[in-house]
Amino acid sequence: MGEYTIETGFFAQDDPAADGATIGALPDRFGLLDNSPERWETFKKRIDELNATAPKSVRYKVFYFVRHGQGHHNVAEAKYGTQVWDAHWSKLYNDGEIKWGPDPELTPIGIAQAEAARQLWETEHKYGLPLPDRHYASPMNRALRTWHEIFVNGDMLSPEQQRVTILENLREEYGEHTCDLRSPRSVIARAFPPPIYEFDDGFAEEDTIWKPDERETKDHVKERARAVLDRIFAQDQGRYICITAHSGIINGFLAAMGRPRYPLPTGGILPLVIRGDLRQLR
Repeated sequence: MGEYTIETGFFAQDDPAADGATIGALPDRFGLLDNSPERWETFKKRIDELNATAPKSVRYKVFYFVRHGQGHHNVAEAKYGTQVWDAHWSKLYNDGEIKWGPDPELTPIGIAQAEAARQLWETEHKYGLPLPDRHYASPMNRALRTWHEIFVNGDMLSPEQQRVTILENLREEYGEHTCDLRSPRSVIARAFPPPIYEFDDGFAEEDTIWKPDERETKDHVKERARAVLDRIFAQDQGRYICITAHSGIINGFLAAMGRPRYPLPTGGILPLVIRGDLRQLR
């Protein structure tokens, strides 16, 4: 497997001591420290320079980690509190008022959060923000709907650029919580059809890894995240990557790079410059 670290000095969020609660979901300029009109051109030149001068086994890529907008399960957890939610309600499918399992949809607030994210993308694109070369997403409805609201309902991407690969490894920490039980592949495909939405090779029809009596460990989430990094750094030539997923797996990526947990709010975006050393992959 490769070795991955976060390059600092680009975004407010890349500081190991960054206060996510203070920074918020969608800071100005995505949190880019440079506030000059030429900020994104300067940024792209710096990324190009890093790659041009890097050792043969090292590559630098920019990741935009997008957390889905508010889902019905987020509302239910807030209603009962995390401790009671984890112990009881998360294992059910509804409380007679809110339905959160399986595979809950976005709330109206969640859709508005995705629209706000799209507006920030559009604003910064006018200043030269580099758009993603490749898009990956969780198979959960809340993540795919968020991606759709940002990148399909907007006009930043041409029809040919509107493509996202659905990876099982990008789903939320799974098991016990019914909100993390995904829909069958055929159901997902009807809601999010090709050619825009493409399943990874081997994507199963049924969710065979979710178990009602066993929660995935944080270490295993980290292993899944590292596997995604290995895949992207080894196979993708593009330097700008968008991953639309969940708090748990996004923090799995951070753990795989030796970083502490980051409290990214629903609908938030965490941009990071990642250095990958692929010597162990060869």
